[in-house]
Amino acid sequence: MVVHFRTSGRPSPHRIDAWSEAVGRLLLPLQSRAGTDGFDAKMLVGDIGPLRVSELLTPPGECVRTPALIGEQNQRLYQVDVISRGTVTVEQNGRRAQLGAGDLAFTDPALPVAYNSSACTHVRLLFPRTMLALPATDIATMTAVRLAGDRASGALLSSLSRQLPQHLEDYDPDEEVRVAAAVIDLLSVTLSTHLGRAGSITPDARRRALMHHIHAYIDVRLGDPGLSPALIADAHHISVRFLHKLFESQESTLSSWIRQRRLDRCRAALLDPAQNHRSVNAIAATWGMANPAHFNRAFKAAYGLPPGAYRAGAVVHREPYGGVTRPRRR
Repeated sequence: MVVHFRTSGRPSPHRIDAWSEAVGRLLLPLQSRAGTDGFDAKMLVGDIGPLRVSELLTPPGECVRTPALIGEQNQRLYQVDVISRGTVTVEQNGRRAQLGAGDLAFTDPALPVAYNSSACTHVRLLFPRTMLALPATDIATMTAVRLAGDRASGALLSSLSRQLPQHLEDYDPDEEVRVAAAVIDLLSVTLSTHLGRAGSITPDARRRALMHHIHAYIDVRLGDPGLSPALIADAHHISVRFLHKLFESQESTLSSWIRQRRLDRCRAALLDPAQNHRSVNAIAATWGMANPAHFNRAFKAAYGLPPGAYRAGAVVHREPYGGVTRPRRR
C-alpha cells in the first residue's frame, strides 16, 4: 500500500506537528525546526519487499534526530538519502556532507543526525541492517559522507533510487525481492569503492549488482516500444556487446527477457477485471507490443492460447468472490 501525506490541508500552526507525527509513524522520528508560516510539505511512502521507499518534498529548514528520538526501531535499520532537487547538508558522527542533485548520503538511524536544506525533493530508503554485508567498522566511517551520484556505481544507485517512488505499485513479489536486492548490492559496491576497497568486491558481486539494475531498468520501461539494447547499454555505461555477454549467463537472451516481461504484464492485465473494457491490442500497446499479429503469436507461444481466448477463458472461470482460475494451456 502506498501512503500519501501533505500538510497543506491543515491549519498553519499545526502543520509542523502533523508532519513530524507522520514522518515518525511512517519512517523514523525527526524534529523539524522550520518556520511554521506556510509550511507545505508532502510525502509518498511505500514498500518494495524489505525496502521502505519514500519521496519527500520539503520547504527550506532544519530537522534533527536527538538521542531522545532514537528508539528500538532505529537500531535495526540503515538509511540512504538521494537528492532529486535542491541542496541538503547532513551532519552525523562528526562529519558533514553537502549534497546536490543526484548525490547520496548514508546514515545510521541509531545515531543523532541533523539536516539543513533548501526547498528540496529527495528519496529516503530504509532497510534492515542485516542486508548490508559490510563490516560494522567500515560502515561507521561512511555516515554523512557525500557519495557522488554522477559517476560509476553511485550514478547507477542514484538513478535507480530516484525512480523507485514512481513504481511502488508496479512490482509483483518476486520483482520486489530483485529490486530491493539490486539497491543494496549497488549500495555495497558504492560504499566499498568509496572506502578504497573496490577490490574486495568480487567480479560476481559486481556483475550481479549490474544485472539487478539492468532488470529493474527494463521493468520500468517495458511500455516504451523504443526500448533497445543500445538504449539499455548507454544507460549503464557499457557496450551493447558487453550487455549481450551479461545475458549469456541468464536463462534467456536480452530480447527474450524483454518479450517475456512484456507478455507477463499483458497477461496480468487480461486477467484483471478492472481492465475488461480495454481491448487486447490496447493492452499490448501499453506494454510496448504495438504489432497485433506479433503479439498474438508470441502470447500463444508463451501461454498456449491467443490473448482473446485466454481472456475469455478467464472470464468464464472467474470465481464468485472475484478470483480467477487461469485458463489452462492446451
